[in-house]
Amino acid sequence: MSTRPLTEGLAVRTHPVAPREKRPDTERLYSMVFQEICDRYGKKYSWDVKSLVMGKKALDAAEIIIQVLQLPMSKEELVEESQTKLRQVFSQASLLPGVEKLIHHLRKHNIPCAVATSSGTASFEEKTSQHQEFFSLFHHVVLGDDPEVRSGKPSPDIFLACAKRFSPTPPLDKCLVFEDAPNGVEAALAAGMQVVMVPDANLNRDLTRNATMLLSSLQDFQPELFGLPPYQ
Repeated sequence: MSTRPLTEGLAVRTHPVAPREKRPDTERLYSMVFQEICDRYGKKYSWDVKSLVMGKKALDAAEIIIQVLQLPMSKEELVEESQTKLRQVFSQASLLPGVEKLIHHLRKHNIPCAVATSSGTASFEEKTSQHQEFFSLFHHVVLGDDPEVRSGKPSPDIFLACAKRFSPTPPLDKCLVFEDAPNGVEAALAAGMQVVMVPDANLNRDLTRNATMLLSSLQDFQPELFGLPPYQ
């Protein structure tokens, strides 16, 4: 898929919290917690299952996990237990290599950027508690429990809501999304936006084909390929 210049200069940023390594630490933490729960029932929270729920709202993800793995619990019970466990470890999350450089670069050139994440308010606050100064750099944040986000990814709701909150509202094809989840890629494309995907190495490569651009790390991102000012 070819890139198009972002003449309006909007970047919509999703899933900004990530590890010291190349992959999102929050995804590692999610895997650890859900596998701990699944172990009680002799089930495996594999990447085949994980890829189905990445980027989805908590209840939607829980419903899929329960159906696929046949867990003997309600989606509400799974969400409550997993969120309780996640709150204990979210403070460990650090920032993805390349993300600070990118956001500071966009700010330097007066290119607005925002966060659009399926996480609910409480979860987002836990994830970002150690990085409040960094998140103050964003124009705004749209969360999964926002009233305008009626349907989770792969519905485009969250990206459409996010774009609307810039002033002036940019053309959708001038918005660039950074994603790690297949559902997020589909949501961005459904919104009419371009999307750079930075997937986990464990993700099936067949689920990465629709992205405008595929990177192994944000450190490899070249802004000029999208008509943005190049790094100096």
